[in-house]
Amino acid sequence: MSNLIKLQGADAHIVSADSWQLVRLPAAQEEVKKQAGKVVLFKLTGVASASAEQIAATELPAGQIVLPLPVFLARREDLAARIAAGEIGVWLESHELVEDLAAAQADLSALPLIVIHIERFADGRAYSSAALLRSRFGFKGELRAIGDVLRDQLFFLKRCGFDAFEIRADRSAADALASLKDFSEPYQGATVIDQPLWRRHARG
Repeated sequence: MSNLIKLQGADAHIVSADSWQLVRLPAAQEEVKKQAGKVVLFKLTGVASASAEQIAATELPAGQIVLPLPVFLARREDLAARIAAGEIGVWLESHELVEDLAAAQADLSALPLIVIHIERFADGRAYSSAALLRSRFGFKGELRAIGDVLRDQLFFLKRCGFDAFEIRADRSAADALASLKDFSEPYQGATVIDQPLWRRHARG
C-alpha cells in the first residue's frame, strides 16, 4: 500500500499511485562532522549538498521528475522546456535554503511540486522552509514532506503549508491519516490560518 497522503481542501486521503519520480544524486563518501567531540546529527546550512561530479553524473529520466536542488540550480537552463511543460519538481534537504531556489526560479509556482526531505524527526527546519515557501515566496503548488515523516508531525506540517506527506515506510499511512484530526481547532495562527483562535471566534 502507498504511504503517500495528500490533502484536497479539508479532506485527506492515501494516494494509490504517484507519477513523480525522485532523482537521487550518485553516492559519495560523506565526511563525518564533529563539534565539541560529538557527531553533528544534522547537516549544517551552508554545507554543499553535492559535488560538481555528482551533479554532472546525475541521470534525468523522462516523465515527471523531482530533482535535488543542486542539480536543478546547475542544469536549470537546459531544462527550461521541461519546466514549462510541468515535468520538473525540486526537492530540498532540510539544511538547504529556500532563498537559493527562489533566486534561481523567480516564479516558484511554475514548479508543480516542491519536496522537502526531513532527514531526522527532530530537525525542525522543514517547518520554517515550508512557511517561507507559502508566505514569503507565494508558492501555490504541491508541497510534500518526505523522509523521517511520522504520525505526530502531520498536523503541524499541515499548519506550516505542507499538503502532501510521504509517511516513513515502516509506519502506517492509515494511522497517520487519522492524526490530521487530532485537534479540532488550533489556538495559534499559522501559515494556513493566519489568525489566532480568539480573533476567529467572536465572544458573546
